[in-house]
Amino acid sequence: MDFRQLESFIAIAKFKSFSKAANYLYLTQPTISSHILNLEKELNTILINRSNKKISLTKAGEIFYDYAINIINLRETARFKLGEFKGKIIGNVEIASSTIPEQYIIPELISEFGKIYPDVTFTVLHYDSAQVVKGILNGDVDFGIVGAKINQKQLKYVELTSDELVLVTPYTEDYLNQDVYINLEDLLNEKFILREQGSGTRNIIEQAFKEHNVDIKQLQTIAYVENTESIKQCIRKSLGVSILSKRAIEDEVKYNLLSYKKIKNINLNRKFYFVYHSQRSPSPLEIEFQKFVCDYFKS
Repeated sequence: MDFRQLESFIAIAKFKSFSKAANYLYLTQPTISSHILNLEKELNTILINRSNKKISLTKAGEIFYDYAINIINLRETARFKLGEFKGKIIGNVEIASSTIPEQYIIPELISEFGKIYPDVTFTVLHYDSAQVVKGILNGDVDFGIVGAKINQKQLKYVELTSDELVLVTPYTEDYLNQDVYINLEDLLNEKFILREQGSGTRNIIEQAFKEHNVDIKQLQTIAYVENTESIKQCIRKSLGVSILSKRAIEDEVKYNLLSYKKIKNINLNRKFYFVYHSQRSPSPLEIEFQKFVCDYFKS
C-alpha cells in the first residue's frame, strides 16, 4: 500500500469517475485503475463497484475510506510540521457555500488567512445548503458555510454571524422621502425582482410571508434572477425592488447607489454557520483554518 494508491482511491470516491480522478491527479486512467487493482489485491477485498455505469464504493470501500483519509492527513501533518520548521506552509482548502457567504463572507476570510499563510490556495464552490452537507459527508469538500442547519450527527456546526434581509429600493426621491419602515401589505403595490425558487433567501421570504398569511405569489413579480449582483443592477435601473441580504448592499448604500427599508413586524433575520465533518481526522492545515475562522468571528 502506498500513498499514490490511497490518493487514487480517494479521488475516485470523490468524483465517482476513474477518468475524472485521473485528470485531477494528472495521471492516466490505466495508472489509476492499476493503483486500485493493486490496493484491492493487497487488502484482499473489492473497494469499488464497477458493475454498472455509476461508480460507487462497496461496503468495504466505505469502511476503508475514512482510514484512507486519515492516513493521507497523517502524511500532511508531517509535511505541515516540517513546513512550520522551514517557515513555509502550503496546501489547498476547499470551501462550499451558498451565494451570500460566497460573495460577502468568504473573500474576507481567505484574504485574512492568506496574510498568515500566503502559500495556501483555496477552492471555493457554489452549492446550496443541502449540497454543502452532502459534499462534506462524501468527502468532496473540507468546509462549508450555510444559512441553515441540516441535522446530521457526523457534522459540527459553528455559528459565525447573523444576517438581515431588507427591502432594497432604487436611490430615488420617491423612496428616500418614505419612512424607513414599510408595511408588509404595501409590498403588494411594488414591482418585484426575486431570487430563483429554492434559494436560501427566497425560502426565508416565503416562510416569513406565510406566517403573516401572505403568499409570495401575490407579489407583482416581473423577473426571477439567480444572481444577487444582477438583481442589484436591475434595482439601480429602477426596474423594481427586491428583498436581499443587508450585507450584499453595504457598498451601494454607502455610495448612495441603492437604498433600503425594513419591513414592519416581520422577522427576516438568519444566521450563518461554519460546518465540517466532526468524525474525520482533519489535516493540520484544515485544523488551522477551522481555528482561524472560529476565532475571526469571535473577535
